[in-house]
Amino acid sequence: QVQLVESGGGWVQAGGSLRLSCAASGLTFSNYAMGWFRQAPGKEREFVAAIPSRSGNTYYTESVKGRFTISRDNAKNTVYLQMNSLTPEDTAVYYCSADDSIWGATTTRPDYWGQGTQVTVSS
Repeated sequence: QVQLVESGGGWVQAGGSLRLSCAASGLTFSNYAMGWFRQAPGKEREFVAAIPSRSGNTYYTESVKGRFTISRDNAKNTVYLQMNSLTPEDTAVYYCSADDSIWGATTTRPDYWGQGTQVTVSS
């Protein structure tokens, strides 16, 4: 059974930083591209960042470029999202995803979803 478990969310003041982690099990992690999405109250889930299964380009939505960094450690079956210079507009539930293609990891129909972790940024 595939499980993606996010952690690291919480409350932070504007301008602060958080590092999200997503631990994967039940799949061959190094074969999967990984993504991060978020969903704010009343809004649709949106793509944030994605990273291919091994080395290669990373992808970001425009609003987080230069502030967020996605990375992965295939030895630990974990993907990370370092979030800096947070603003209240970043407040959302953050989800990680896994897909067998990098393009699938940038869509809202990946092979697998995590349960999400709440990020709240206060002004």
